[in-house]
Amino acid sequence: MAGSAADGTRARPGSPLRVLGVDPGLTRCGLGVVDIQRDRTATLVGVGVVGTDAQQPLDARLLAIASAMEEWLDRYSPGVVAVERVFSQLNVSTVMGVAQASGIIIAAAARRGIPVALHTPSEVKAAVTGSGRADKAAVTRMVTKILRLDTPPRPADAADALALALAHAWRGSAPGSPSAVGRTTAMTATALTPAQRAWQEAEAKARRGR
Repeated sequence: MAGSAADGTRARPGSPLRVLGVDPGLTRCGLGVVDIQRDRTATLVGVGVVGTDAQQPLDARLLAIASAMEEWLDRYSPGVVAVERVFSQLNVSTVMGVAQASGIIIAAAARRGIPVALHTPSEVKAAVTGSGRADKAAVTRMVTKILRLDTPPRPADAADALALALAHAWRGSAPGSPSAVGRTTAMTATALTPAQRAWQEAEAKARRGR
């Protein structure tokens, strides 16, 4: 699906790909929208965090996340939603909260027919920093640099959401990736940035571990 113009209208062919990245969580859910040009130049469109109080009932917290997601989808009309994949090594309560938030987000996108992509933390870190083991501070620094921001996006959940959006868009530029099928073979691995090559390695490793 193509990206959308800033006024919410359908984008023309050749327009930027608009990606909504989501770092799911019950307490803090990061949301970040970026436009990606064909030359891989990325521009910030919107970023924020939806917070819920742990003292609230679960249904109220999930409703708050659902309402915010609906609002962001209506406001920015992304072409795709990129969500962080849930990992089982987190403690059980954290996994449950992230999984519940993820389900709400995926369902909201599905209602609109918007594709959803899941990416592991190591894939995302590798895409934006060149290392699948980078810490949150390194991710935030690189997101700030890539998007040419005057100040780093805060809190870290917001930066992580933007990193997810960037990782997904750059994945599409990588030879051998699903969205690159059918492209000319003139584009080789040497056309990738070091971070994109590291992303490919992280993705391959994640697939072998599934």
